[in-house]
Amino acid sequence: MNKKALHVLEYDKIIEKLAEHATSDPGRKLCLELEPSSDIKEIRKNLQKTNDAIARIFKKGSVNFGDNKEFGGILKALKIGSSLDMASLLRLASFLDNVNRVKSYGRPPRDDEEGDSLTESFQMLEPLTFVSAEIRRCIVSEDEMSSDASPALRHIRRGMMLANDRIHEQLNRMINGSLRTYLQDAVVTVRGDRYCIPVKAEYKSQVNGLVHDQSSSGSTLFIEPAAVVELNNKIREMALQESAEIEKILMELSLSVAEHVDAIRYNCEIMTDLDFIFAKASYALEINAITPVFNEQHIFDIKKGRHPLIAKDKVVPIDVYAGRDFDMLIITGPNTGGKTVTLKTVGLLTLMGQAGLAIPAADRSELSVFEEVYADIGDEQSIEQSLSTFSSHMTNTVAILENANENSLCLFDELGAGTDPTEGAALAISILNDLHKRKIRTLATTHYSELKVYALNTKGVQNASCEFDVESLKPTYRLLIGLPGKSNAFAISSKLGLPDRIIEAASEQISTEDKRFEDLIADLEMSRKTIENERLEIEQYKKEAEELRRQLEQKTDKLDRQKEDILREAHEQARQILQEAKDVADETIKVYRKAGPNASMQDLERTRTKLNEKISDKNKAITKKKELPADHQILKESQLKLGESVKIVSMGLKGTISSKPDKDGNLFIQCGIMKTKANIRDLVLIGDEDPKAAMKKFYGRNTSGGGKMDLSKASTIRTEINLIGKNSDDAVAALDKYLDDAYMSHLNNVRVVHGKGTGALRQAVHQYLKGVPYVKSFKLGEFGEGDAGVTIVTFIK
Repeated sequence: MNKKALHVLEYDKIIEKLAEHATSDPGRKLCLELEPSSDIKEIRKNLQKTNDAIARIFKKGSVNFGDNKEFGGILKALKIGSSLDMASLLRLASFLDNVNRVKSYGRPPRDDEEGDSLTESFQMLEPLTFVSAEIRRCIVSEDEMSSDASPALRHIRRGMMLANDRIHEQLNRMINGSLRTYLQDAVVTVRGDRYCIPVKAEYKSQVNGLVHDQSSSGSTLFIEPAAVVELNNKIREMALQESAEIEKILMELSLSVAEHVDAIRYNCEIMTDLDFIFAKASYALEINAITPVFNEQHIFDIKKGRHPLIAKDKVVPIDVYAGRDFDMLIITGPNTGGKTVTLKTVGLLTLMGQAGLAIPAADRSELSVFEEVYADIGDEQSIEQSLSTFSSHMTNTVAILENANENSLCLFDELGAGTDPTEGAALAISILNDLHKRKIRTLATTHYSELKVYALNTKGVQNASCEFDVESLKPTYRLLIGLPGKSNAFAISSKLGLPDRIIEAASEQISTEDKRFEDLIADLEMSRKTIENERLEIEQYKKEAEELRRQLEQKTDKLDRQKEDILREAHEQARQILQEAKDVADETIKVYRKAGPNASMQDLERTRTKLNEKISDKNKAITKKKELPADHQILKESQLKLGESVKIVSMGLKGTISSKPDKDGNLFIQCGIMKTKANIRDLVLIGDEDPKAAMKKFYGRNTSGGGKMDLSKASTIRTEINLIGKNSDDAVAALDKYLDDAYMSHLNNVRVVHGKGTGALRQAVHQYLKGVPYVKSFKLGEFGEGDAGVTIVTFIK
């Protein structure tokens, strides 16, 4: 690919941005060396790798290759048997650790999961964990070897430590004893790896030893006492032994690493390649790019293509295509309308795709492989070469015509501009006609009307224009293929305030044929806008119709499911009714057989009554709901209050409200000891009743203070009921009967013992108490009353 086109189309800026996404120096270097390929197999392979890397980032997040360095010098040293220093060995250990992390990243979560184009690369990595572990065991940092690196090193360092301790011990005795008065400071210092003490110069003869240094003023001499000279010599000898042992360890480590030089080099190559691939994937995610489909028929169809170097909030996507119905596209329109950006977008996206990069466009965008991309874009006049703008462009054009063939893509910006319009237009038509005859894919921008006519009259050549809004005097940057652009010079000048007389005079200078052509373009533009608006309306109607169809399908599915549920529930209820009827019949026969001929009529009557009660309860449960009266007023949620008396119309039952309606209008009604679920549409208010009157209706008893009551029950009724050990249903039934008796016995309050436990029994008791009309209030017991295990109930007097 020619370097000039890569520069003109700003491909070099793309690979610089790509390199920013690499995490290692070799990876960045590989990014900067990336060039487009003309081998379609290689292109498809590279795009597949980019696509698979994008998928892996979506699944697992990004991966870092930062410890992959340039190890060429280190590997060469190992190859010839040289010893590496601690820093180099640690760099290799870090690299191998990085290889291990990358291999783990590439490992599929399940063994049976199918791999992708990158799986083999991940599998070929050799982390050599035993090598990196051995390096980490021996080397603590770039400046420190671990004492555990070898037994000999541990022994030497232990000896050095003991010698140091003995020297410090002797020197401390000296500075704190007989030599204290001769010292400048009572400290131990080091001069030239020898332990010394600071002695005042005038007392030099009082301290037996070797002078190693003196202060800048000469008042202090640093003397190594004779008593520790031997120990200092011993430490020096052991230090030399330590250095020798460290060199030995480094050589052994280097030799062990040298055995795996080829594996390490191969790891470097794979890590660099993977870093390069994931850099392409990361850049693709940044610019919201997709992998295009490639062909060899020189057909490109870019959908919603965006120039990657223009800010996301400013770039306008374009649809541009060629190669099927036409092989040449001539783009017209006003300056700064987007013509040049269109050329650069097509050229740059083609180069990116052939380099294996994803392109910022919509799905199913298609590109073709071109052996060369030629571009003559921008003003490249040269003062040094005495070339004008026209000459510069023509020089480029001549080179393109000489080198281009049917496997090339040619891009021309303002072809024939910079000279006499008549001659420039004629040259432009001739150049384009030559390229068209040679079947070379070409895109050109122009202001010449002659080129618009050429495109209209030539098969295989198509007009296109960059849309311009005359009202706002701003380009929309939309590319309209099939419609030539109108100059709009008169309309723009008028909007900007140029007098009408001047515009009219200018209009007279244009030939009748040119006017007709411009009017034709204006009519086509108006028709296009009308059709475009109608198309948008049709699309909106289609969306609305599709939404209605979807809603209807959802409702139909919901009704079908409800129908199935109702039928299934009905069948289940019928089965239960038949089973219960059979059980009742079996029980009846069993009772009569067991009773025999000598059974008392009283026992048989009692049994018959129980069976009738069961049948009656079942009949109530399956009785059809009564029809609501015609004048029935549906209650509102705001009309309902907890504890208020209502009547369930379909069941003929009366009760009190014990819960608020849900979103479907369903709520619970307390009918005596039975709690029933009903809908707000099935309720009527029966007005506020006196609690005692309600008691009378519920239980058929006279609850007035002066009425009669069962004196024997009143004398034996207790002020406490214990519900511990009962389930919620049994407890509520027992509580209902107890409260009735307690209230009839004129007790002011009672204690309900339900225990603490899980709180389920307490909750059931409280829920029931909310619906009892003669209960004034209730609360949990206080300290000394049973706390949360007891509820105190107060009756209405």
